[in-house]
Amino acid sequence: MGEHRQRIAQKVVGRERELELTLAAVAAGRDMLLEGPPGTSKTTLLTAITQEWGIPLLFVEGNADLTPAKLVGHHNPSRVLKEDYSEDNFVAGPLVDAMQQGGFLYIEEFNRAPEDTLNTLLTAMADRAISVPRVGKINALPTFRVIASMNPYDNVGTTRLSNSVHDRLNRLAVDYQDADAEERIVALRTNASGQLGEQLISDSVAVTRATRRHPEVYQGSSVRGAIDLTLVARQLAELRDVSSPEGDAYSGLVFDAMIVALSGRIHVDEASELVPEHVLREIWEDRFILEPRAAAPG
Repeated sequence: MGEHRQRIAQKVVGRERELELTLAAVAAGRDMLLEGPPGTSKTTLLTAITQEWGIPLLFVEGNADLTPAKLVGHHNPSRVLKEDYSEDNFVAGPLVDAMQQGGFLYIEEFNRAPEDTLNTLLTAMADRAISVPRVGKINALPTFRVIASMNPYDNVGTTRLSNSVHDRLNRLAVDYQDADAEERIVALRTNASGQLGEQLISDSVAVTRATRRHPEVYQGSSVRGAIDLTLVARQLAELRDVSSPEGDAYSGLVFDAMIVALSGRIHVDEASELVPEHVLREIWEDRFILEPRAAAPG
């Protein structure tokens, strides 16, 4: 178990505690609910675990269209007309695939799925088996798990999970990483280096994290915004022949990259009169005008 953990940890940045707790739960045969905003390494964590175990990770997006038939599977209509119903013409859905292959069924936006679909999952979680009409009973392999995720900050179009669902899931809150971990993630994903690259990483993470603290924003950007900001800013630096992080040319290109990378990722409070561009301008001014001025001698 310790060797597995060490190998998995090499693929995940800044998630030691979450890795340990998730690994302990799934190794104990339990199903999990990971609750946290997008971009907090939930998928990376599960991918690392399933790759280490040598089992598949099957993704499903929870929404109003996720019917029990889409989750479980269906009989091929054209073959049914020719052959009638049989086990051979059954097309397995992601739930049956995960059960038969002993994989993790990962359902994102879990609280957006219809109640009757969740009830189908209850049987699979409780009995580790389901009965499919005209196919029979399908038993899950021992490594089968249901892993659900949901965003606690987004309640639009979601439903309240029943006590029966909560009772069958272990829960772990997954929040944003600290600034040091996010800088390491951005460096890993962008390969930015040198004086310009290192400053871009630092500034990108700082302004992205500031979107989560702004009083007019109810959900800021994840580290994905910082990754894209760094990548876009590097390209702008080449186009504008900016080779140093000093001066107005550098700070100006960071602001332009912020508009591209972050304006669609932040969600401004409906009661606010600000638009994302105004919020980002305030954050940019705090970083590049007010902070340097406050640090200046005298």
